[in-house]
Amino acid sequence: MLKPVFDAFARALAQAFLPRVIGLTLLPLAAMTALALLLGWLWWGAAVAWMQAALQGWPVLGWLGARLSVQAPGGLAGWLAPLFVVMLAMPVIVLATLAVVSLWLTPVLTRLVAERRFPRLQRLQGASLASSIGWSAGSLAVAVAALAVTLPLWLIPPLVLIVPPLIWGWLTYRVMSFDALADHASADERRAILKAHRWPLLAIGVLCGYMGAAPGVVWASGLLFAALFVVLVPLAIWIYTFVFVLSSLWFAHYCLDALARLRGDAGGPPPDAAALPPAGASITKVS
Repeated sequence: MLKPVFDAFARALAQAFLPRVIGLTLLPLAAMTALALLLGWLWWGAAVAWMQAALQGWPVLGWLGARLSVQAPGGLAGWLAPLFVVMLAMPVIVLATLAVVSLWLTPVLTRLVAERRFPRLQRLQGASLASSIGWSAGSLAVAVAALAVTLPLWLIPPLVLIVPPLIWGWLTYRVMSFDALADHASADERRAILKAHRWPLLAIGVLCGYMGAAPGVVWASGLLFAALFVVLVPLAIWIYTFVFVLSSLWFAHYCLDALARLRGDAGGPPPDAAALPPAGASITKVS
């Protein structure tokens, strides 16, 4: 069961560093960086001021600041306000980057995988662009609700390393597995694969979610973020973009391999997708 997962990852990692793929990561990077810097230029000061005022309304924070004797403008609230604004901005940047990569790059990356590894795999186009957008939007709404409910848990050090990656992982699994199969699989094949391979695909998504936590090192500069805003935002967005591109390739390799196994070969007409062998199982082709 794990062999196809690791095989797909090795293939995805090799392709992620192709000049063509690296070049593709620059497209959403440019768009997202411009948007992030524009929003930061327009509302950074107002957002920090609003957050500082909100934090100063917490009696516990005022008591803690007095005990710690924080020497900073605005006390402990003034010291924490930029960090909290960044924490709130992170989910927005992650979700926006995932949406851009999924809708913009995943079809291109899936075709790249198919051309190189499955050139005879028939494209049945079982999902339209509208259905892909609808699926992504529904999954995104659930993820946003989960983020809103679990946000207080992010203040607990152990949980901030567990909860967000799980949510990112679930969302990545839902969106990218669907998009990886949208062009080549029929609707019945897609449903069969997503059902039979639910747990391996979810595992890939969670691992991608933890890889997506890497830009947290960039955000961890706290107050220094305010001084290096122009540098850190593009860097973090590019890391997110690269991680999601790698994730997209990983899902494409795994899902297209599962589709080829379902059909019994890489080019023949698809059979009835009523039964799907588990990942890694051998298939005897019936003439």
